[in-house]
Amino acid sequence: MPSEREPLFTRAFIALGIAELAYFTAVGVSIYLLPLFVTGPIGGSEAAAGLAFGAFAISALVLRPYVGRLADSGGRRPLLVGGAVLAAVGLVATAYVDSLAAVVGLRLVLGVAEAAFFVSAFAVLADVAPDSRVGEAISFNSLGLYLGLAFGPPLGELIQHWSGFTAGWWAAGGLAVGSALLALLVPETRAEPDPEAGPAPLIHWPAVPASAAFFTSLAAVGGFLAFATLHAEEIDLARTSLPLFVYGLLIVVCRVAFAGVPDRLPSLPLGAASLVVIAAGIAVVALWQEPVGMYAGVCVMAVGVSFCTPAFFSAIFATAGPSERGAAAGTASIFLDLGIGLGPILLGVVADAAGISWAFGAAAVVALIGAVGTGLLSRRLTLTGRMCSRRWDIWARSAGNCGTSAPGRRPRPSVAVPR
Repeated sequence: MPSEREPLFTRAFIALGIAELAYFTAVGVSIYLLPLFVTGPIGGSEAAAGLAFGAFAISALVLRPYVGRLADSGGRRPLLVGGAVLAAVGLVATAYVDSLAAVVGLRLVLGVAEAAFFVSAFAVLADVAPDSRVGEAISFNSLGLYLGLAFGPPLGELIQHWSGFTAGWWAAGGLAVGSALLALLVPETRAEPDPEAGPAPLIHWPAVPASAAFFTSLAAVGGFLAFATLHAEEIDLARTSLPLFVYGLLIVVCRVAFAGVPDRLPSLPLGAASLVVIAAGIAVVALWQEPVGMYAGVCVMAVGVSFCTPAFFSAIFATAGPSERGAAAGTASIFLDLGIGLGPILLGVVADAAGISWAFGAAAVVALIGAVGTGLLSRRLTLTGRMCSRRWDIWARSAGNCGTSAPGRRPRPSVAVPR
């Protein structure tokens, strides 16, 4: 172990975090506006709101692997800037459509932007994070996302109440433009690929098991976020954006206070425990249908989410070398799209048929299934190579197994497939 901690808060790390803050604040504004816009001016149902919310995942899902390969071969920075610019166009254009089909079409455009921005941002993060502080880097980097989710919805509510939906969508687009300008300050971090290695695979297979486990948390939380505003209206909450503000703010507090925890605990068991807490929080919201119940459930869920993402991404990034990080980020974000996209769509069907509370109950069950699957993955994961080296320390501890390898051979994790 090094005698001094490797530096984390470099210029590239800080510039990336601020650009993500602007981008995800724009996303936070849209999270508040979209369900109300679809069920209000567009005249759609709750199922239509869920469809619109998750539609971006279709285009993002298709493009993630190609964006990951492009980030490894052509660079991270152009994708980071271009994704933010495209998001600005899609958000502003939403203000001027009057049909569900047009909203869904623009959400597909936003999926392209999401794929470019998200994959390249996580590849940059993996490039600049010290090997011994990956979990801490993810915790601090995610502050931009959750501060955006915390302050974006209240900002959207304030603008929409004062000036209407058009002003709200323009504000979201302006924030995305600001993100693009800030992304220009992020240096290119791509490592030169091995010219003899050929093109990188579209799917980084060592990252699939942990990514699949991460999927369940995204489906559950994505379903909650899609219908949180409508549920707040149902229980007569005065400030319908306030639960999302509390949710994002509490995650920020936990990520700062416990930033080093994911580097000290086994990743997959930590991920399984986080999923249990997420399920408990969503269940509280579903069963205790009063304002205080919603706040209590949101607080519990936020604690689980605080540790879930760093735990799973620590395991995912530990499987990739410097020239594979774009592919690993692209592979992981495929499951992110599946979770955030399919979660609201499927739970929207449940909400339309039985009510939002039943949809939240289904989300809690999904998170519990993920917890069980993650626990089984942790037990069955077999690692080979020098797994206690700094490079693979997090992944090795996630399975509680360290081995040895022949001198000079690069350690690689492998997944034991149950017979």
